Amino acid sequence: MKINYVSLNLVELLNGFNWLFDFYTGGRRRPVLFDIEKTRPELLELDRNFPAIREELMGILADKKEIPQYHEVDELETYISNTVDTDKGWRVYFLYAMGEKPEKNRARCPRTAAILDRVPGVFEAFFSILEAGKSIPTHSGPYRGYLRYHLGLIVPRNDPPTMRLKDQYYTWKEGESILFDDSWEHEVYNKCDGDRVVLIVDIRRPMPVVLDSINRFVVLVMRFVYGRQILKKLT
Repeated sequence: MKINYVSLNLVELLNGFNWLFDFYTGGRRRPVLFDIEKTRPELLELDRNFPAIREELMGILADKKEIPQYHEVDELETYISNTVDTDKGWRVYFLYAMGEKPEKNRARCPRTAAILDRVPGVFEAFFSILEAGKSIPTHSGPYRGYLRYHLGLIVPRNDPPTMRLKDQYYTWKEGESILFDDSWEHEVYNKCDGDRVVLIVDIRRPMPVVLDSINRFVVLVMRFVYGRQILKKLT
């Protein structure tokens, strides 16, 4: 596989900012889970619109085989997407790609896209479609500048998958959401017999003004250096 050195250098850049942000986050003492109401209450509008979001999701799942696997649009995700249970897929349907907006995808999910547009600080959002029996190996996000939201949309009742976040465990439920620090080590155990689908939304981590300004700059760089690479693969 051809190595994208621009993408690898971006990861190194993100890691370089973590030490600075950790003066605020608490470093190794930083929380794993966050209260959505206190942190970014606008995300709860997604919870309230669960039926409408799920309805739009069902429309795109009719063409599931046309939805790319994660590593096909983002090669840096190859390890977590294509090294475990390689006969099964982890497909992603982007609505935000590092700040870029894939209009063709958004046109098929207008209500979901409209709600996302009203949430401050969104820079990535996608439907995460984990096929039956597809697990995700241990990994951690490279950057402390964002928090990750999950909204359960389709969760099999028979042996639903579970996510380990550092030393805590979470089992998805339909209509239920969670907000967590993606930079902690995490993995997914999945032995269920149906697809699990969640809406994933990454938001800028709320921080003091100076750190937030630095974070905004980094996110802007991510958009132009990396987001546009992903957008090209979606068009």
